Amino acid sequence: MNYAVIGGTGLEHLALAEWQDLSQDTPYGRVEVKIGEIQSQEVVFISRHGSGHALPPHLVNYRANLWTLRELGVTKVLATAAVGSLSPTYRLGDVVLLDQFLDFTKQRPLTFYEGGEQGVLHVDMTEPYCRELRGVIREAAQSQGIVVKDGATYVCTEGPRFETPAEIRMFQSLGGEVVGMTSVPEVVLARELGMCYASLSLVTNEAAGISQVPLSHKEVVESLQDSSQTVARLLEHTLARLTPKRRCACSLAAAEAGKF
Repeated sequence: MNYAVIGGTGLEHLALAEWQDLSQDTPYGRVEVKIGEIQSQEVVFISRHGSGHALPPHLVNYRANLWTLRELGVTKVLATAAVGSLSPTYRLGDVVLLDQFLDFTKQRPLTFYEGGEQGVLHVDMTEPYCRELRGVIREAAQSQGIVVKDGATYVCTEGPRFETPAEIRMFQSLGGEVVGMTSVPEVVLARELGMCYASLSLVTNEAAGISQVPLSHKEVVESLQDSSQTVARLLEHTLARLTPKRRCACSLAAAEAGKF
């Protein structure tokens, strides 16, 4: 299985056919996945927050999830996420392709390489989100008449609380354009395992200090209900265009450690 989808909040419209549940043990814990077909492609699907959105972002077992995908043979990962806008460029309902991130997480395991027998890896993150995979997404979007805004800098916060207006002003001053709670360490771990990774983010709210009303998770879910079908359609048509061949450097990221 070459391809995987990691679904964030609100991705219920993905047409996963003939799926089966699989429980996979890893050195980091057990992971529940679904395996099925989308657009005649065999795909592994992971619900990032679990059944019923039971896992808050800071407790997601990112290492177990990505390790499972690697063990199942996945080389290309499409992820989705809800984000808040920090910029007038990105408006409610926009679909955004990330290209950079700023990491403000605090207590998450960030690497598979923690010294000792595991070794140490200073993985290159010059292009965190695979250029080649992003190109396929853009092509699929164009074919379906879906507008995708490409090139946003994502600020990842620890959560599960929303950010303060003072934090938002700081993120804006650093060049942050959208804010969320899940892309890091997910994108880093994918790179450590040599997988291509791209993230489709859906703008569901304006951040604190920009919005004139208090933020709530209910607002995020309601916004997703209006746009998640579009994201699911874009994912399906992206998967239809994917091939196992890779011309990017994502698979070489762990060469320094002599693994993968």
